[in-house]
Amino acid sequence: MSSTDPRFIELRGRFRRFAFPMTVLFLAWFAAYVLLSAYAREFMAVRVFGHVNMALLLGLGQFASTFAITGVYARFARRRLDPLVAELRAEGTR
Repeated sequence: MSSTDPRFIELRGRFRRFAFPMTVLFLAWFAAYVLLSAYAREFMAVRVFGHVNMALLLGLGQFASTFAITGVYARFARRRLDPLVAELRAEGTR
């Protein structure tokens, strides 16, 4: 197998088509949280219920989105990347 193998190029393309948009989406979400924390203090201080405010909910949302992205990537890799990787590895060990 070489880096010019069409299957390897397809594998790289599949990964990039998933990873780059997901990275941009997550970084935008993170930047929005940071900017809201810095410049929209009144909004972030709004109480949703009890002592829980928007800042806390959005901060917890950062953790939730990280776990969600990890789960989505694992499923994507299992279905779209791993079969092609296995095929390339099997050919490389012959």
